Amino acid sequence: MEDYLISGIQQMGIGCENFQEAWKWYIEMFHMNVRVLEDDTVAERMLPYTGGKAQKRHACIALNLEGGGGFEIWQYSERKPMPKTFDVAVGDLGIFVTKIKSYDVPGFRNELLAKYDQVGQLHLMPNGTLSFVVKDPWGNYFQVVEDLDVFIFQKHLNGGVAGGMIGCTDIDKSLPLYRDLLGYDEVKYDKTGVFEDFDFMLGGEQRYRRVLLRHTGLREGAFAPLYGRSTIELVQALDRQPRKIYEGRYWGDPGFIQICFDVTHMRNLEKRCNELGYPFTVDSCKDDGHFDMGEASGHFAYIEDPDGTLIELVEAHKLTIMKHPHITINMLKRNRKKPFPKFFFRLMALNKVRL
Repeated sequence: MEDYLISGIQQMGIGCENFQEAWKWYIEMFHMNVRVLEDDTVAERMLPYTGGKAQKRHACIALNLEGGGGFEIWQYSERKPMPKTFDVAVGDLGIFVTKIKSYDVPGFRNELLAKYDQVGQLHLMPNGTLSFVVKDPWGNYFQVVEDLDVFIFQKHLNGGVAGGMIGCTDIDKSLPLYRDLLGYDEVKYDKTGVFEDFDFMLGGEQRYRRVLLRHTGLREGAFAPLYGRSTIELVQALDRQPRKIYEGRYWGDPGFIQICFDVTHMRNLEKRCNELGYPFTVDSCKDDGHFDMGEASGHFAYIEDPDGTLIELVEAHKLTIMKHPHITINMLKRNRKKPFPKFFFRLMALNKVRL
């Protein structure tokens, strides 16, 4: 990974039917309350995944400054979102769990139980990590995992995104993408069986192969300390034929849309994608220009894993730090490996959404 950087999981895309209702819930439960950007524009570059038609949508990226990736909360503005036609089970093809970090897993579970009842029991993962599962009101599963690393204390017991579980038809075919391209080079476990920590989820009583991947080295880049370490868990159903979560639906419809990585040197990354057989299916800047995202600009692209799970790659070119006075950073003119100082992130706290 010498010719490009992957700084971490920037965000997990979450499609919803009611943007305001969903964001309010994610703030109340997971403290995803720092608005990075919000816009209501047309997704012109996603035609392969939106029926060949540009679609207007309302979206935001929200963070929890305790650390971890953010949420991209997403709703079609003019088209009626199509909800899942079946209840997602463990191992269904696509992203079926978002992992959330917490330095006090029992305490955070008690906090959630005081205001919400779709919360599973405490369990140990196969590597001994303490965890539990939450199901949101729209049927999306979140696994809270123990992670003692806190970026900036915010008086919360949890941080943001620490990874995800991805259903695969054949883990061995999916592994090279996540290991060789995205840098998850350490296998924390490779286990087959029935697992107690799946018991809260549909299909949790069945047999699965699961492989937990982690990156051994510390990530580099402006936002790398905020994102922290993350894991990708590949899960293969052994007792049934898994269903494709987005079969017959559009990108942006309700559910976990994509997992997005913050990258640097996109064209070098594209060469590596092509070498491994994962060409860009969407490229926002084929002319190597800048894609305007309102308060930011950059370059985004999409690839698919062997089962069609969408992986977004985003390279930031310009970021707005403050609107009044208007302060921006040209990312292309700074040392791309150098992390932003914590003062920068404390400024971001001025964009907290108050309920």
